[in-house]
Amino acid sequence: MTIKTFVFSPFQENTYLLYDETGEAIMVDAGMFYDREKTQLTEFLKSNKLTLKRVINTHLHLDHQFGNKFLFDTYGLQPEACAEDEFLLENAHQSARMFGLPYTEAVQPIGKYIVEGDEIRFGNSSFSCLAVPGHSPGSLAFYNQQEGIVLTGDALFNGSIGRTDLARGDYATLIKSIQEKLLTLPDNTVVYSGHGPATTIGNEKENNPYL
Repeated sequence: MTIKTFVFSPFQENTYLLYDETGEAIMVDAGMFYDREKTQLTEFLKSNKLTLKRVINTHLHLDHQFGNKFLFDTYGLQPEACAEDEFLLENAHQSARMFGLPYTEAVQPIGKYIVEGDEIRFGNSSFSCLAVPGHSPGSLAFYNQQEGIVLTGDALFNGSIGRTDLARGDYATLIKSIQEKLLTLPDNTVVYSGHGPATTIGNEKENNPYL
């Protein structure tokens, strides 16, 4: 499996394109905000002869779903996320104004709900879904045991954890999620977060000051 990381929008959000030898791909947390970012993505898909099959969200904060409407309009793919985060779409434009962003296009509704235990499949690859609420009530992580990787959204970062002062965030819940769902993974599991560089579960156990 190949993981292509794009850093998009003023929030410097990590958008992940995952694909395997079949040419099938999924996108996790589509953060394209500017036209040049949308072009960068479509050109990468074309040049690598990839077929985008699913659009997945770890959670629905503004910066992680900017590109969902573009992907629906371009490829006809409806985003998938946890129902517990759907309320965040109603506040997307208000949130953008708070950050001074010219975000006026319609917000793309969720087309399919994901829950813990679901399998995210494409080509010859699959990820298991883990519920990691706390940063947002519907935060999810996606784990591939064979590849030894986990996509944690904004739950766990390299040397930090997600903020919990946003709507329906909760610090105690987030710490519990990290301890029970993420730190129980093998130490060599590579962590791909919603912002910043990759890390490993073992490194966070030893060095993350919040844990």
